[in-house]
Amino acid sequence: MSEQRETRRNFVKGAGLAAAAAWTIIKPESVYGTPQNSKLKLGILGVGRRGTNVGSYFTKSAQVELTAIADIYDAQIKQAQENLPAKEAQVYKSAKAILDSDIDAIYIATPPYEHPEHFELAVASGKHILMEKPVAVDPAGCRRILAAAKNVKPGQMVMVDFQQRWGKDYREAYERVQNGEIGSIRMVRSAWIGGDLPRRSGHAASEERVLNWLFYKERSGDILVEQNCHNIDVVNWFTGGHPVSVNGYGARAIRNDIGDIMDSLSVSFKFADGRVYSHSGNQFGNGGYRDVGEYFFGTKGVVTTSRGGYTIRVEGKEPYEKRTEYNINQDVVDHFIRGAQGLIPAENAAVFAAESTLTAIMARLAIDEGREMTWDEVYDR
Repeated sequence: MSEQRETRRNFVKGAGLAAAAAWTIIKPESVYGTPQNSKLKLGILGVGRRGTNVGSYFTKSAQVELTAIADIYDAQIKQAQENLPAKEAQVYKSAKAILDSDIDAIYIATPPYEHPEHFELAVASGKHILMEKPVAVDPAGCRRILAAAKNVKPGQMVMVDFQQRWGKDYREAYERVQNGEIGSIRMVRSAWIGGDLPRRSGHAASEERVLNWLFYKERSGDILVEQNCHNIDVVNWFTGGHPVSVNGYGARAIRNDIGDIMDSLSVSFKFADGRVYSHSGNQFGNGGYRDVGEYFFGTKGVVTTSRGGYTIRVEGKEPYEKRTEYNINQDVVDHFIRGAQGLIPAENAAVFAAESTLTAIMARLAIDEGREMTWDEVYDR
């Protein structure tokens, strides 16, 4: 067994789970909490920008009834009632209250620093769970997720919103790579060059770190963990494991008006077998330029992937390009609904989600501390 596979096996073993693959598959004969093919009663915990956006994909489905919403802010509840629409939904002010209500499934769209606690409550409730990424902002939070994942019940659908994992075209590209179309992956590059983040204003100073949590490291995990983790998750998925060490640099080159997170960064990862993976990102106003995707260089060719589609280039052949003409949030929601209804096997995605989150945290810590950081060192913090 290679060192890379041994490292991954130990990660899953440390989670106390039997799964050795990217996620656990549970047969759907007996679905916990939801009779097969019945209408799904959904609750949304956190109805801010992201909760309302993804919630709108749920409300398009005739198989879903939005029966409950929860948030600590009345203004966000009012906006969700109008925009989802959710005027008939029961309103709650805490995670425990909505999870104690008569719902079948919960979509958790609270800030990342709250995810470990909310995930623990959701697992214990037996509700089907779709939770926003990342799963945590520090190693201790990742370990809490892994511990809670051991208690997932048979048939309880658990997904984390790393959208690419369920994007149809991403899955197609993944299968082509696994079938050897570009040969063995020997080098990887990814980027999230995207633009600045939205700011909230007009609130009391005491509410700043809650309402603008994106801009504060202890709340969001910084841009590597909160945003760029999408790229890192795809790379872990396609390569079948996580890097074992990383070095890098980050800066606040432009952003000086809010928070303490970086606005630009570059990191270099190394896998146990010596392969290298480089990632760069910024949140500048890039004049409309955007580069958000992954690049896998194999012994026969190259695959580039993004939410806009994928391209395969193989020596001696014409390039193949597949465009994704819709938002893959729809793929995530549709897959979750089918799993919660027992139409497909239930999944426990907490292990791979914690692994990808911890990989991103490892990179952020390397930047913060100005030195190489290793997987084993970070996992034990």
